[in-house]
Amino acid sequence: MHGTAETPVPTRSRASPSARGPVLAVLHQEMSTPGRIGHHLAAHGWRLDVRRPALGDPLPDTLAGHAGAIIFGGPMSANDETDFIRREIDWLAVPLKEQKPFLGICLGAQMLARHLGARVAYHPEGMAEVGYYPIRATEAGRALSPRWPDHVYQWHREGAELPHGAELLAHGDIFEVQAFRYGPAAYGIQFHAEVTHAMMCRWTVRGHARMELPGARTRADHFRDRPVYDPAVRAWLADFLGRWLEPQQTPARDP
Repeated sequence: MHGTAETPVPTRSRASPSARGPVLAVLHQEMSTPGRIGHHLAAHGWRLDVRRPALGDPLPDTLAGHAGAIIFGGPMSANDETDFIRREIDWLAVPLKEQKPFLGICLGAQMLARHLGARVAYHPEGMAEVGYYPIRATEAGRALSPRWPDHVYQWHREGAELPHGAELLAHGDIFEVQAFRYGPAAYGIQFHAEVTHAMMCRWTVRGHARMELPGARTRADHFRDRPVYDPAVRAWLADFLGRWLEPQQTPARDP
């Protein structure tokens, strides 16, 4: 036997992004973009395979040729009976079975929750989160990343229960479940760390009615709060994406 029988030290995968295939990015509207996440991944050598099932794009039968997958948000509901919504929820069996890195954002997180049997519903008092709101990382969340922001950008009026078997990573005051992990590589986050300044401008103009919902912040609040809270969100996102796409791997023992 070579070496010793000591417990192996976890190391990160060293395969280059180009060697691991593109990241599948599922968007829900013609003009939607991956925002800051797309910028970050491109800057670090990752390619994106952008698909829009709502416009007829198919989803792959396997992620063997992809490094991971992200389902972004959208104005629709995970409870809709629309064909593409049902197909996306059912398709989540693929990354879960193959244990490929998966990230669901807002609608995408709620789709993951639905796939795992959890309920997605409106707030019992009709409250919405539209703007910046506080969140708190759990012990499990802090173990994953030490850089959680204390306020994040939200744009939703439905929330998900924590799926059975999932681990809560961050919670909030209005909607309890803000981030969770299921299995070794699937994550759901309720908030929008991917939002750029340009995206915020578009959302607050086209979706101005959302800012009239109970609990929503005013448009002025959105832009007043962004320079206060966004630097921490940006730092957390960069840290999280690195950990998400480069999971800890334990090397095999010497024979």
